[in-house]
Amino acid sequence: MSGIIGSKINIRGSGRIAKLGTDGQVFTSAGAGVAANYEDVAGGISWQAVETGSTMTAVAGEGYWVNTTSNACTITLPASASVGDTIIFADYDRTWGTNGIVIDSNGLNYQGDDDTFDVEYGTDGMALSITYMDATQGWVPTFDDAVADVPSKGNQNGIFGYGYSTSRTAVTNLISNVGVASADVTGVGTARDNLTATQYGGDKGIFGYGDESASRYASTTNLVSNVGVVATDVTGVGTVRRALAACSYGGDKGIFGYGNASATYTAITNLVSNAGVVATDTTGVGTARQAPAACEYGEDKAIFGYGRNSSAANVSMTNLVSNAGVVATDTTGVGTVRRALAACSYGGDKGIFGFGNGASYFGLTNLVSNVGVVASDVAAVGTARIVPGACEYGGDKGIFGYGYESGGPNVATTNLVSTLGVVGADVTGVGTARGYSAACSYN
Repeated sequence: MSGIIGSKINIRGSGRIAKLGTDGQVFTSAGAGVAANYEDVAGGISWQAVETGSTMTAVAGEGYWVNTTSNACTITLPASASVGDTIIFADYDRTWGTNGIVIDSNGLNYQGDDDTFDVEYGTDGMALSITYMDATQGWVPTFDDAVADVPSKGNQNGIFGYGYSTSRTAVTNLISNVGVASADVTGVGTARDNLTATQYGGDKGIFGYGDESASRYASTTNLVSNVGVVATDVTGVGTVRRALAACSYGGDKGIFGYGNASATYTAITNLVSNAGVVATDTTGVGTARQAPAACEYGEDKAIFGYGRNSSAANVSMTNLVSNAGVVATDTTGVGTVRRALAACSYGGDKGIFGFGNGASYFGLTNLVSNVGVVASDVAAVGTARIVPGACEYGGDKGIFGYGYESGGPNVATTNLVSTLGVVGADVTGVGTARGYSAACSYN
């Protein structure tokens, strides 16, 4: 088929003038002997008024500014589509990182997956263009990127796992890229509590160590794939212990450190390679202690902080970890002394310590700068509790979750941490309420 695009075509011959078509039409021919055709030229994407609701239905050929300042938005795609249909969505006010969009493909496939799955987007400043390819692939993003000064570097999803409810468990709960916890996922591996977890390999995670029973400490590990699937037990390496901490360093590696080794407090560490292999013990540096917390900062470094020393005194000291996994000597502590807290990264290059137990149960937090400096206490927002977990999500945000409230039950409560390190109010828990769990990011 060939075509000519123009305003009009005037044919002169035999003293006659013929006007073919109208403004904006295409004159097409499929070859000799076939009648010519005149078709309207597609006008491209028609942009609509700003969408602010919690739900909307999209139409092929339209573009939408989606403002999620006040709420997330679930977008339902057309129930039928033709090859080449295109829809564009754009973050109106750079708030998708807080309130994301969820796309319901409405019976059609999305990137080859059926309608069993909803697709979430939760990055500030994102623009998304999707085009219908065919029945097999369905809707496929043709442009999917954040319009931002600095791209997000962290993982999109998180996982909380293991812990103690009425007994030790191996159950897990996945965290979406907008900070929503999933229902319980059946546990894999030996049930235990008082363990820890860290990211490794850039997009995967590992759970390690902990209490398998009242009288058995462990060094067992369980790898987490980049889609959040937990693997069976891996024989432990290094000193068995509980109440330790872990975090990532060097961009794609991890470190386990400190803890209670059969009633002896220690400062030993174990490095995790970018393939998830745990190394033998590294001689401890800094004050031996149990129940500290740890997180990444500065994109490739780490920090251990707080805990309880062998004199049964809670501390606030910290130990920085280089991008080669070398632990530094003690740094004088900042903030309220405490143990049994949690920590995670946020903002792409900073960290946050939160919650814990000292003179009482705490909900306060301490921010960590991108050069590893710990700030003074920030007043509590969420309900005070001990032994929660924490991890990164959405590339540049964090989440505290689960734990044990003073004088009360285990909880599944979560608190989201913004890109600025601001802790949100309690979010009703999902899944098994428990304390002494662990968390890390993946994907």
